[in-house]
Parts: sequence; C-alpha cells; structure tokens
Amino acid sequence: MEQFERYHPLFVEGMSGYDTRDPEKVATQVVSSICNHWGYQPPSKPVLLMLQGDPLTERGISAITRLVASALGLPRGLIVLDDDIADYHSPSADRDNVVLETRYSEVAAWLECFKPGTLARVETAIEVLIWEKNREREALDKPSLADYFPIFAMLQEISKVAFSAFCGEMTLAHTSKEVVASSVSSFYTVGLDLGLIKPDSIAPYIGR
Repeated sequence: MEQFERYHPLFVEGMSGYDTRDPEKVATQVVSSICNHWGYQPPSKPVLLMLQGDPLTERGISAITRLVASALGLPRGLIVLDDDIADYHSPSADRDNVVLETRYSEVAAWLECFKPGTLARVETAIEVLIWEKNREREALDKPSLADYFPIFAMLQEISKVAFSAFCGEMTLAHTSKEVVASSVSSFYTVGLDLGLIKPDSIAPYIGR
C-alpha cells in the first residue's frame, strides 16, 4: 500500500464487455471529461489509473481503460479480490502496463485501521441499495440482481474510499453520462452518500 501513496488514483468505471459502443469513441469522451475536470481540480501527484480486475475484452471498461491510459500516458495500478473470495478474479485480470498491484484484503485492512467501522458502514449501505433495487426490479417483473453484486460493489467502493483517504486525493470518471441502474457502477453513490467520497472528485462525463 505504501507505494500507492505517491500517486493520484484515477478510477474509470462503466459497463463491462456487454457495452456495444465503440471503445475508442468512448475513451475519447472520457479523456475529454477528465482533462476538463483537471483544468480546475488538478492532481498534485503523478496519476495512476486504477483497475479493479476486469478481464480484457474487445469492448467495455477494460478496452476503454487501456485506451484512456494510452491517451494520457498513464501507468496503471490493479486491485484484485483475494482467492478465498473469488479465485477466478486475479488470474483473469488484465495486467497490461500495471506497475503496482494489491489485494482487496490489504486495502480493506488499511481502511479499517485508518477509520474503524467504515467497512461495515459501506457493506450495510450496499445491502440496503441492493434491496431497494431489487424491489424496483420486482415491480417491473425483472429478476433480482445477480449474486455477485455485493462482492463487486464492495470491491469498487472500498477501493475508491480507501485510496481517496490514503492518497489524499482521487478522480472518478464514468464511461457514460447516465450510469445504468442495474450495473455495479451505479453503487458509486454509496461513497458519496456516506460522505466518504468528495463530490468534487468526480469528473462529469462530457458527451451523450
């Protein structure tokens, strides 16, 4: 964890391989959004684009983050789930241009030591949000969210909360203007609602 402290973490979140859009066009919009945001909220440290273990696909977030890192000339960092949580996660993660890597347990342990009780607060908020989303889906005759949502929502939110606190700054960008309610990305509101992520750390998406 100590090696990450000298960086400004940049998180880019969005749909995975089911995203049908051209990743190059989306990446261009994401880069514009980030650069515009940094025009008035510049990083004070070298930037590290943070990955959360997505496997490489032709479209979606893993393809987009590769292009964003290339366009901005950024190295990448990686956070993966421990094998006892999801043994398939680390082996399938895209490690292209990754200079630093850590595990979820290390990030969570640091955060709990830094601010005891935070893990439980985030976990509870995620459980409540899943319950609310499932109620809405049931009313629309849609199936409940998949069983993996709690795990990956925790990975996503604990990563941002911990690195924001650890590094003292952070940027979050999304790959679309409207975040799909049935996506793991939509759980970014948890950190905001709990006051663990600063609203001005989010780069508004420029484009449709």
